[in-house]
Amino acid sequence: MRMSTYLRRYWQLYFLLILPIAYFLTFKYGPMYGIQIAFKDFNFFQGINDSEWIGWDAFREVFQNQDFYKTLRNTLMLNFLDLLVSFPAPLLLAIMLYEVKAVWFKKLSQTILYIPHFISWVIIGGIVYQVFGTQSGFVNNMWMALGFQPIPFLTDPNYWLVTYLLTGVWQSAGWGTILYLAALTGINKELYEAADMDGAGRLKRIWHITLPGLKTTIITLLIINLGNMVTIGFERPFVIGNVAVQDYSDVLSTFVYRIGLESGQYTLATVVGLFQAVVGLIFVLGANYASKKSTGEGIL
Repeated sequence: MRMSTYLRRYWQLYFLLILPIAYFLTFKYGPMYGIQIAFKDFNFFQGINDSEWIGWDAFREVFQNQDFYKTLRNTLMLNFLDLLVSFPAPLLLAIMLYEVKAVWFKKLSQTILYIPHFISWVIIGGIVYQVFGTQSGFVNNMWMALGFQPIPFLTDPNYWLVTYLLTGVWQSAGWGTILYLAALTGINKELYEAADMDGAGRLKRIWHITLPGLKTTIITLLIINLGNMVTIGFERPFVIGNVAVQDYSDVLSTFVYRIGLESGQYTLATVVGLFQAVVGLIFVLGANYASKKSTGEGIL
């Protein structure tokens, strides 16, 4: 089929691509022009083109900054713990929901689990302080009413880490089940029927049919998560964090906020952003290579 004929026949599909292409060009590729700020002594009034080139000086300044290494350590630590705790949660939820036979209960559960995803982290932060606050939190009020000492959920680094991780699971796990549930619908139902006839129990069906059927989805999401190991959202550590736990809650995104928006050092902030992008690309390529070598599957 000639290309012109194909375009005329399926022009509606290409028309639908206009908006997503425009989005990526505007918000993903367009900002790449600003990468050169990392190599310039950026002056807001002179603009990007007229600012003086300084080469790698800004990179040396960032890499000599001790706060950069502290925030990098915290970013890697929090993302690694999130990977251990938050990554399996949607998978387990999806399998449990898939095994539920009552349709009304399944729909109700999905709705309840999805809701936290649509709540702003500012609101979630307020809920966390109302529930886990040391002096005024609901949990500690109940705990102290029983005669026990309050638990420093938000002021002790170890308790704060647990609170941070569990809050992340509550906010994201329900929404993350969507991809797994979609993949589960693609598994051949005859495999489960054959397993039932062979006397396989529920756990064996999950282990030998469900998990292998989800392998490609799990690997893809794992590679994407590994690619984000040095990239972390700003809202969650900023809202839940405080001065008492700053040694753990101060991450690269809050570091960029301080030096970029608060101090006006846009060059240094761009250097950190470029560093995150390059390292993230290396992580993705490395994880994809390791996945292809070990399982024969990857995303590239």
